[in-house]
Amino acid sequence: MKTWISIFLLFTLCGCTASGAQRVSLSAEFPPGSRFMQIRLLGTVMIPAGEVDGEFLTELSGLAWDEDEQLLYAVSDRGSVFHLVPHFDGQKLLDVKIRHGYPLLNEHNKKLKGKKDDSEGLAVLNGNNGKKGDSQLLISFEGKPRIKRYTPNGTRTGSISLPKVLRAKAHYQSGNKGLEAVTYHPKFGIITIPERPLKKSNRRSPTLYSIGGKQWQLPIRSNPASSIVGLETLADGSILVLERIYNSIVEPVIIALQKIHLHEDCETGNQRPCDAETIATFNSAEGWSVDNFEGLTHHRGSRFFIVSDNNDFWLQRTLLTYFEIVPGATTAQ
Repeated sequence: MKTWISIFLLFTLCGCTASGAQRVSLSAEFPPGSRFMQIRLLGTVMIPAGEVDGEFLTELSGLAWDEDEQLLYAVSDRGSVFHLVPHFDGQKLLDVKIRHGYPLLNEHNKKLKGKKDDSEGLAVLNGNNGKKGDSQLLISFEGKPRIKRYTPNGTRTGSISLPKVLRAKAHYQSGNKGLEAVTYHPKFGIITIPERPLKKSNRRSPTLYSIGGKQWQLPIRSNPASSIVGLETLADGSILVLERIYNSIVEPVIIALQKIHLHEDCETGNQRPCDAETIATFNSAEGWSVDNFEGLTHHRGSRFFIVSDNNDFWLQRTLLTYFEIVPGATTAQ
């Protein structure tokens, strides 16, 4: 999602590492280790732009953790996949090393180009089965809506057949509002979502789509600028949703995490949205130095990563943030 967001965002740096990644703070009031709403902040690093194996490290928009390989995968809007290795001090994120970068290839083993290279959502299959070498990436694309399977080094291995309503580009609000996120659910299989609701649906009520045909209505968004930019399936079968609200450079940027409980009553046509629980809301007007967060993935236990897309714009940052969901936490401790 190419949005010019960060002209007024703060550059609060506090130390650097050998890899060039810099530790930063999202809030002076809530440093790493603090609790805010239902999360504990566990550190943020800023990743500088640069080339990795010929791939330009910028515009990261999807994340997936591979436990078997001990790698954090990231896809960029330029059709690249990167292998990242996070480093910790206890449970706090200290640094991240960039191990490799690979171009995403088409069926002819040529690098994706133009509208076909806008990779946005990412999930990993076979990433926690105790076997090395069998991981598969699910990648959703925006410019030309589709979901493809890839190896971690960017080789295409197959295509996912989308529900009919998601196939036509004309159904989306624009070419820049396609399949922004994807996740794999143990019961419902692949689940995806457009950045904004489809043209013929309620413009304020996003819909989750399973490849198997099920649909679930999310609660109505009060702000028309709301975009769903990340999904992750939780251990209890609910979905963690990453939401970004951005109107213009003179208004606050809001990043929110919400837990969505899937059930039959909120499947499309039953006239009620799924139950939702707000985990955290970061508002730049309240001192949060947030950027254009788009990627989300589970790590271990109740801990997660999110990453921001810098839009290849010099005033924006690629931020990798680590946090833990701590139910019941509402204030700094």
